[in-house]
Amino acid sequence: MKVGFFSPLPPAATGVADYSATLLPLLRSFGTVEIAPEKCNVALYHVGNNTLHRDIYQRALTHPGVVVLHDAVLQHLLLGMLDQTQYVEEFVYNYGERELGRQLWEQRARSGADARYFARPMLKRIATTSRAIIVHNPAAATLVRAHAPHAQIFEIPHIFQQPTLPSAEETKCFRESLGLTPDTLLIGTFGHQRETKRLAVVLRAFRRANTNARLLVSGEFVSSTFENAIAPLLQHPCIIRTGYLPEPELRRYAAATDLCVNLRYPSAAETSGIGVRMMGIGKPVVFTASEAMARIPANACLRLDVGPDEEHTLAGYIAWLAGNREAGLEIGRRAAAHIAQCHDPEKAAQEYWGVLNRLNTN
Repeated sequence: MKVGFFSPLPPAATGVADYSATLLPLLRSFGTVEIAPEKCNVALYHVGNNTLHRDIYQRALTHPGVVVLHDAVLQHLLLGMLDQTQYVEEFVYNYGERELGRQLWEQRARSGADARYFARPMLKRIATTSRAIIVHNPAAATLVRAHAPHAQIFEIPHIFQQPTLPSAEETKCFRESLGLTPDTLLIGTFGHQRETKRLAVVLRAFRRANTNARLLVSGEFVSSTFENAIAPLLQHPCIIRTGYLPEPELRRYAAATDLCVNLRYPSAAETSGIGVRMMGIGKPVVFTASEAMARIPANACLRLDVGPDEEHTLAGYIAWLAGNREAGLEIGRRAAAHIAQCHDPEKAAQEYWGVLNRLNTN
């Protein structure tokens, strides 16, 4: 069996590329896997919600295979690759609502945070065309099933490969270089900064907590409009700002972090790679409560409901962990144990190979 592997790969600055770079050699331990071949027995397509995946999405429609949905909302991919007529027709194909399709096209500048776009994931074509769909959590499976009741859907957990982290002494020196004392709680947000990550809520909660803490805001902003809107909240002496962190730097900051905040609303039913990674190295993580988090034990993370108490509750988490470091360490230990048990990369690769082998056309 020859498997065709279609995905962005490093140095593309996307979590899907990093994920695929980890998965690819593991799959090759089972058999022949080629990157983007003209012909293969079965193709594995990695699809995300941005235009990096345009060509992969189109090929998945013309040469059906197994699609890995890293995001179960494809609105923004399609808004970026279709013109108005094509988008409206695609919306009608999915939902039968022409006028709403026109409105969403005309108001697409709001699509980064408007819940209407996330409530209509535009999955019908890819889900009905593909031979099978792989998702990483039950929320994504629910969305696929709503668009394609007869699709073959397989849930395979997001993979975690233990990185080589700096030593405890190196991390201590690095924290000191950032002006942190041993008692300072370093809170980290990582990855591309977009509206759905609730950064304004995080920044306000951080100020509200008013405790011995620093806040790391890393990653590039996805739009200058959002960056300009959030800029006043970033003007605080206890905020550390970095751009995109290449792998060695990401490991340094991750090791130094005491609490990761990883919010998503509206959600694309994605499993956060950075969230899994931070849990895997033993860090407590705050997630937005959702069906996508259903597999994570309640005592292995912190959950945050969206609503009027969101900012107050997050500020309470920050103040609590700043004053009770052992609690954070215990949550981190439980998180690492869960990830080690359920997100093993070799086990996930074996599950992938089982799906591919089942669909082998010979």
